Amino acid sequence: MSVRVISDTCTGCETCVPACPFGAIEMRDGKAFITENCTLCGACVEVCEFKAIERTEEAAAPVADLSAYKGVWVFAEQHKGGISSVTLELLGEGRKLADKKKTKLSAVFIGHGINGKAKELIAHGADIVYVADDPALRDFNDDAYAAVLTTLAKLHKPEIILAGATAIGRSFIPKVAANLCTGLTADCTVLDIDPETGHLHQTRPAFGGNIMATIVTPNHRPQMATVRHKVMKKADRDDARKGDIIDVKFTASGDVRTKVLKTVEEVSETVNISEADIIVAGGRGMASQKNFQMLEELAKVLGGAVGATRGAVDEGWVPYSHQVGQTGKTVCPKLYIAAGISGAIQHLAGMQSSDVIIAINKDPDAPIFSVATYGIVGDVNEVLPIMIKKFKEMRG
Repeated sequence: MSVRVISDTCTGCETCVPACPFGAIEMRDGKAFITENCTLCGACVEVCEFKAIERTEEAAAPVADLSAYKGVWVFAEQHKGGISSVTLELLGEGRKLADKKKTKLSAVFIGHGINGKAKELIAHGADIVYVADDPALRDFNDDAYAAVLTTLAKLHKPEIILAGATAIGRSFIPKVAANLCTGLTADCTVLDIDPETGHLHQTRPAFGGNIMATIVTPNHRPQMATVRHKVMKKADRDDARKGDIIDVKFTASGDVRTKVLKTVEEVSETVNISEADIIVAGGRGMASQKNFQMLEELAKVLGGAVGATRGAVDEGWVPYSHQVGQTGKTVCPKLYIAAGISGAIQHLAGMQSSDVIIAINKDPDAPIFSVATYGIVGDVNEVLPIMIKKFKEMRG
């Protein structure tokens, strides 16, 4: 639908200007002009005595034939040949979706020296594993990975493609969606199949986590989504499962415009927050990078990982890889200690599924206490040293 001014008919009477409830009409060169604020309400059409404004219906785009698209695919992320835990979560969820659609679940495995790991994907639920094993794919590269997945998707036409909302997934999956001219829903926390239409329901937090939006891609295929780590259950392993392993040759090297010169891994004495059972996290209330050393010491004593809010990361006190929240990582540890964290919605979205949450904050009205299992009202500079001392005593 569109609203337009017929310039030859418009007399410049300005009757339509005050009639627009959204202030979307202004006069330019003696003629009415409709701005981008227009909501297509049609109020201007009704008040124009000279029929100089018209609202027209645009022809609906023809519905594409989607019957050729079958199957659920999972991008099987790996690191140095080891299958990432998010892949096992995707296989568990993908298996449920495939069973509801009564179709096969496939995994796309990209890297070098990974052939021997393909059977693990079958053991965790995949019916088919497409393996692109090539020296050119040793290091992750947006162009190379996108070329492999795009080529396979165009050839085999999957109905659904899932990937982890990790640094790798967020980096190259949008490029695949653009190549396939389809939609992509990022950071999903719930996936389901509509029993009436068969469409994939993709649910994710919206408006800062205040609401949950369910998104559908009814007219394009494949339906694509990235899924947050640690929000879905891992697939059970069954070594008795049988499946097909299909080798894929990497022939799209001409599409690769970039080259990985060097990969530098962050060195940390604590474990990765995505895999940690215990996380000690800090916010702006820690006040300085020096104070974050207390969190690192406590995490080391407990055998856990250090997390942080976006505010602490923005201050430069800790690297982005430690950020928990809507723009960071979603975690689900057994114990989450939140020190100097007020509890913004964006941060809570990434950690409130933790089994036990201990909050330390000198403000008794801080929102973090509303989700905490246990709350300590006090100064982190006084509370943390006591906790470190006690846990050291307990652990000998």
